[in-house]
Amino acid sequence: MKSLMTRALLALAVAVATLVGLPSPARAGTWTPSSNPVLFVHGWNSSASTWNTMIGRFQADGWPSSHLRAFSYDTSRSNATTAQVVGQEVDKLLAATGTTKVDIVTHSMGALSSRYYLKYLASSGKVDRWVSLGGPNHGTSSANSCYSTACLEMRVGSTFLADLNAGDETPGAFGYGTWRSPCDGVINPVDSTVLAGASNTGTACVFHTNLQNDATIYGQVRDFVNS
Repeated sequence: MKSLMTRALLALAVAVATLVGLPSPARAGTWTPSSNPVLFVHGWNSSASTWNTMIGRFQADGWPSSHLRAFSYDTSRSNATTAQVVGQEVDKLLAATGTTKVDIVTHSMGALSSRYYLKYLASSGKVDRWVSLGGPNHGTSSANSCYSTACLEMRVGSTFLADLNAGDETPGAFGYGTWRSPCDGVINPVDSTVLAGASNTGTACVFHTNLQNDATIYGQVRDFVNS
């Protein structure tokens, strides 16, 4: 009975808003004209295609395809170099959509270049929410087995991470959210993802390479960026 009454009241509010020319009330979990476009940043040894499932879910919830942008980049280069590419992609998405802010959703190493962008390169007016799915924000022992510049930066205790995490770990007027899984298997220790000042969420048992495909995590991320 209560749910039926809630739906009836929402329908009435929408009808009244339409009649008097007011914006309709937002529905949780769906796109509204005030929703930001989303930029997706993949991780090490990956590509833009890793976001296909999540992008499809955003589209099913109303986000226009023009508001969802994923790109590929050279994951062997320094995350500081990739941060410049992130900035270029943010500007492209803003120009394409005519909006003033974007949300950034990242997987794994994508957290590092985008955090560098937020800390050193971004105008605070360009980004609203930032998401890290299994990001090695304080390093991971898995990076000890690879030797590119980006891998060296992902190692626990690296100079890059010491600089990135110095002072405020979540600087600027951005909303930060992280997701970590006890079954990640790649980010070691798992709590490496956690950032002081962020909304830090623990997930169910989800492997690292499926964090961006899990339906429950998607719903949480969608609501976070759309809040």
